[in-house]
Amino acid sequence: MNLEAVSALIAKKPSLKAATAKLEAMEPGTYVVHRSWGFGQIQSYDEAAERLIIDFKDKPGHPMDPAFCVGTMDVLADNHILARKQTEADHIQDLINKQPGELVVEALKSYDNHATTAIDLEITLAQVVGETKFKKWWTATKKVIAKDPRVAVPAKKTECYILRETPVSAKDELMEAFEGTQSARRRISIAEKLISAVDAKDEDTDDLVKVLHVVTEAVRDSNQITTSERLYGAAMRDDLAKLAGVEVETLSPTQGEIIENVRDLPEIAESIPVGFQSRFLQLIKVTHPIECRDAVFTLLKSSQGKFTTECINFLIENEYADDLAETFQRWQVEQNLRAPVLLWIVKNRHSKKFAKLLNELITPRLLSAIFFAIDYEALQAASARRIPLGDILSDDPDLIADLLSTADPENARDLANTLMLNQGFEELTKKSLLARFIKIFPNIQSLVAGDAEGKEEALLVSRESYERRREEYDTIVSVKIPENSKAIATAREHGDLKENSEYKMAKQDQTLLMAQKSQLEKELESARITDFSESVADQVGVGSIVSLKNLGDGQTPTYKVMGAWDSDPDKFIIAYKAPLGQVLLGKRVGEKVKIKIGSSEEEYEITKLERIPVATA
Repeated sequence: MNLEAVSALIAKKPSLKAATAKLEAMEPGTYVVHRSWGFGQIQSYDEAAERLIIDFKDKPGHPMDPAFCVGTMDVLADNHILARKQTEADHIQDLINKQPGELVVEALKSYDNHATTAIDLEITLAQVVGETKFKKWWTATKKVIAKDPRVAVPAKKTECYILRETPVSAKDELMEAFEGTQSARRRISIAEKLISAVDAKDEDTDDLVKVLHVVTEAVRDSNQITTSERLYGAAMRDDLAKLAGVEVETLSPTQGEIIENVRDLPEIAESIPVGFQSRFLQLIKVTHPIECRDAVFTLLKSSQGKFTTECINFLIENEYADDLAETFQRWQVEQNLRAPVLLWIVKNRHSKKFAKLLNELITPRLLSAIFFAIDYEALQAASARRIPLGDILSDDPDLIADLLSTADPENARDLANTLMLNQGFEELTKKSLLARFIKIFPNIQSLVAGDAEGKEEALLVSRESYERRREEYDTIVSVKIPENSKAIATAREHGDLKENSEYKMAKQDQTLLMAQKSQLEKELESARITDFSESVADQVGVGSIVSLKNLGDGQTPTYKVMGAWDSDPDKFIIAYKAPLGQVLLGKRVGEKVKIKIGSSEEEYEITKLERIPVATA
């Protein structure tokens, strides 16, 4: 925009004065990035309409108010990498293909102070490289940048990539960081990065020997690190020794010595780095050749994430595939298949590599195990975090059909009931999954119909009784069920479930608790709290005080007809849903009613009606 156009705009909207420089930069031919429309180029300014005409990818010739653009659009300098992609297309493409590190340097040059956050840089470069191939390109490029002495690489995405005024090699930068810390844990971490940064052809090993000496001491003597960290530190120490030309056998303790006790392996496995998991399993094989098979099965049973896959691959590669199939079957019978292993099974069920191993597992029983694992994880979770097994059950449209392929209608109905009681799914997700059951077994539709029928009639309840019922529900969900889940888990560890009385009792308790929870959920969902202010004075309703006269013996009891959960016969309070309440509802003064007491029937006359005072209800 020229000076006159900017001045005219500011005269109408004085608040734009602070943005004068940005408005003047909005010239025809200038490239821009809009918050909503993305990358574009200003074509012209329509002074009569006071609109910028901008070509965006999906909105060519789009008119926009400059005042609106001030806060929503960035004007790119000529040297910005996105602008240069248009003006120097061949050169930028050449950098993308052949010199990715140089492209990052050029991108940083276009920012003020030659620095920007990792998040912003990735967003920009994704537009330059192209969204489809950016992820793979960026993974390779980050390794190049890490060794570029011109670029300071941040530890976190919220921190900045910085183009240094004076280049510093990655090795020198790491050495400075190493010498600046006393933490054994931090030194081991830096040593790992140093191994990646050192050029194998570098003949100057003095710095490596210095780091090796310090890491060796940390692994041997530090009381600040866990056994897992000590093992990983020993592995990094040995890698450093090889680079420095030092005999690994002279260093102590060895990796084998750190894991010499087989019973320590599960605790060590819990916190070893993902990239070290495969080496850890190979180390077990070397250190414990006889116990290796059983040790890895023990690790698999409690494994998490990628380590589950590593354990399974290790067992198959070491010719334990038949043992693995047999163990999966046994764990399924014993209900010892944990969520990570179940997740691996369903993800790999169609894999040709694992078909023989998994075919016999894809049954309704496995779906039952999945539901149990999801429910257990939901009950153990302190917050509403994602449950991967639940996600894949929802996201994989064929999974339920595969698992129900050998189910009979009764078995499928039981599983559908289990789904409806599960704590790990939201109600909408349950309905979506239930629809997949119904597609295969249409009769299961009656479960939905029955559930709907149970919700038709609202229960009128007092606030006090509602709070009592709600407290009962909360106690079952937050205390009794988690305690029962822990009892089941503990009982499982005692061995053979067929002879395990503790396990059977805990499972029976679970069935009872889940039934109580389901019933309370239905009741609470259908409850409508009332203060009895809607009761009428001329006939018996919820909130009436009814005076009666026994036409046989002349006794004159008075009852309060209250909410569905308020019954207290000793205090002459009856619930409107109770038999006596149902007999009295709708009756007026002077009407006679017959009330069955035990085996006899007595006749009463209603002599008086009052409304329960709202304040005392």
